Amino acid sequence: MTAPSEQRVRHRRRVTKRRAVIGSAAALGLTAGALVTTSLLSSAGAATSWPEATGSKAVSSTIEVSGTYDGKLKKFSGSGDLGTADQSEDQGPLFELEDGAVLKNVIIGTPAADGVHCLGSCTLQNVWWLDVGEDAASFKSKSSSATYKVIGGGAKSASDKVLQFNGAGTLTVTGFQVENFGKLVRSCGNCKTQYKRTVVLSDIDATAPGKALVGINSNYGDTATLSRIRIHGDTKKKIKPCVRFKGNNTGKEPTELGSGPDGTSCKFKTSDVSYE
Repeated sequence: MTAPSEQRVRHRRRVTKRRAVIGSAAALGLTAGALVTTSLLSSAGAATSWPEATGSKAVSSTIEVSGTYDGKLKKFSGSGDLGTADQSEDQGPLFELEDGAVLKNVIIGTPAADGVHCLGSCTLQNVWWLDVGEDAASFKSKSSSATYKVIGGGAKSASDKVLQFNGAGTLTVTGFQVENFGKLVRSCGNCKTQYKRTVVLSDIDATAPGKALVGINSNYGDTATLSRIRIHGDTKKKIKPCVRFKGNNTGKEPTELGSGPDGTSCKFKTSDVSYE
């Protein structure tokens, strides 16, 4: 029989761990409702549930955001002209963010149209996509100093790309979950105007099936740095952490050059990625 003193010690450890989770959530500005679901972790580290919507809102025309937009964990779904969920490249987004805008505590349902567009530097904080249409989010600034931050949140059911990096600058993704996807991040392989792009992925949980975490164009000087990557349900290691392409500006399909760490374009060690 376990001694009472040992039971109390174990209980205190659990409380301490929960307080640590609460402190981390507060630092990200998460709501109490988001905390309940995002703190439910399995022993492998993958989230066991996603946030429940506090309400719903139909979006028939793009919501333009400057400053900060707090969705308070409502579910936003497209209707009318935005009531699409296919792979069409000319769909409008549900949200369009101006330079410096912040979108937080939002659940994007289905149909999702073209998700979120960032016209300049932006922050997406605790944003969840239940069923990705064309892309979950696209980053479009022409400035090499643009910074895009995706903090927390997650996306499911992306037959192709989740985060589409069309513009210039640096995209940082931390604390993100992705399930059933093509590529988590893709540097545009055939845009008419190409840029050098920098991608940083840290503290990522990816659940199979999936193809790749990041695809970059090494011929344009792109780099991807990966750390604390956890891949679940992929014992055969089919999901590639980093894939290098030869991109172009002619609209043709880019050529895959290779995958895995090379110290130049794909910057990570094998120990930075675990298959659990």
